[in-house]
Amino acid sequence: MKNLIIVFIILILGCSKTSGTAAVTPPIVVPPVIDSTYIQHGTPYANMPDSRDVTIYQVNMRVFNPGNFQSVVSRLDSIKALGVNVIYLMPIYPVGQLKAFNSPYCVKDYKSINTEFGTLQDLKGLVDAAHNRNMAVILDWVANHTSWDNSWINNKAWYLQDGSGNIVSPPGMGWSDVAQLNFTNTDMRLAMINAMSYWVYNANIDGFRCDYADGPPADFWKQAIDTLRNIKTHKLLMLAEGSRSTNFSAGFDYNFGFNFFSTLKTIYSNNTSVLSIDNLNISEYTNSSGNQQVVRYTSNHDVDGSDGTPLQLFGGKDGSLASFVVVAYMKSVPMIYTGQEVGTAVKFTFPFTGTKVDWTINPDITAAYKKIIAFRNSSSAILQGQLTSYSTADVCAFTKILGTDSVLVLVNLRNTISNYTLPTAIANSSWTDAFNANTVALNTQVSLQPYSYLVMKK
Repeated sequence: MKNLIIVFIILILGCSKTSGTAAVTPPIVVPPVIDSTYIQHGTPYANMPDSRDVTIYQVNMRVFNPGNFQSVVSRLDSIKALGVNVIYLMPIYPVGQLKAFNSPYCVKDYKSINTEFGTLQDLKGLVDAAHNRNMAVILDWVANHTSWDNSWINNKAWYLQDGSGNIVSPPGMGWSDVAQLNFTNTDMRLAMINAMSYWVYNANIDGFRCDYADGPPADFWKQAIDTLRNIKTHKLLMLAEGSRSTNFSAGFDYNFGFNFFSTLKTIYSNNTSVLSIDNLNISEYTNSSGNQQVVRYTSNHDVDGSDGTPLQLFGGKDGSLASFVVVAYMKSVPMIYTGQEVGTAVKFTFPFTGTKVDWTINPDITAAYKKIIAFRNSSSAILQGQLTSYSTADVCAFTKILGTDSVLVLVNLRNTISNYTLPTAIANSSWTDAFNANTVALNTQVSLQPYSYLVMKK
């Protein structure tokens, strides 16, 4: 009887298979067919935060020392102390060797562990240790392409081909080390979703950060996310590393703030008006609904290596912390990259096998990140309140209000003194400094020192 049910499910899923480049209608979503390779590890995490209340820490394992799962476990208490509640692990899978550059995003096997990092048992131990500290764990998932020596390459129809029938790299991307998958192929899509489901069960993980999410079609992501959410024992977080508005309708909890980062850079480097952020608070949320958010950052593994560190891009210690206040408080879920919290001054360049983080430097920066995130975690207004912007060309100013909880934030994003004229709605009012509990009596103007910020509540 069980075999008949499985055959019936496969027939249902196969009925929507199309060929060529036509759009694919997602198959009927059913729970994944669990076989002997699916073994539920541990107890599914029961304390998943509201998706609006998340602070993410991106783990680049290769820059930890010695660079394996255990080295991350040894840092979990420090990561937790920052106020983080979701850990995102960069790809943990074996890296391809054929035509390869040792990129962690060149996946040779979707259901195996890169021995560089340890074993499946080591990953389970990391997930258990994070859960015991009330932190969820999400995995980086590379759906758009595989390595050239991935066993899937034997299924030629699973890959995009040129007019001569040759499998090709992702068109126009310059990624010659990987082969482009064919999302019109139903069998490949089902195998991909099956592999994602494998980690939910076998490592008890709590979701995925989906690399280059704007590559695969949105209907694939809807099919995948709907299927994963049918694993009713788990509450999963889904982060699209993409800016396509249809990612929200596909079911992702988060889109990626590419445009926010680039705009923030130009505010610092080209004196662009701070008011440009207000436009992003509309455009980056197109098609979002409910609790869906944009993940914003001042660093990640891509921009750190290509553009520079937060210290280099955002005016040193003071400027980088001012920019992070905007990230953490205005309208987003914040993400911190490995080493950012200690003010690492050197870039971790691809493929991240050289410099390691020195965790002992800049304790003052670490303390500042802790303070900023701690207030975020304690304030219902910051987490879920209604945003009203009062920004000027130089100062990012806004209130967040939820019920009787009100917060006023003033951030000078210039390396000069800014004299900010308070709007009528907040002029001549009394507040409490969020960081030292002192009373702050506002008149009609505030003089803000270079790269300073003032956070008040009442």
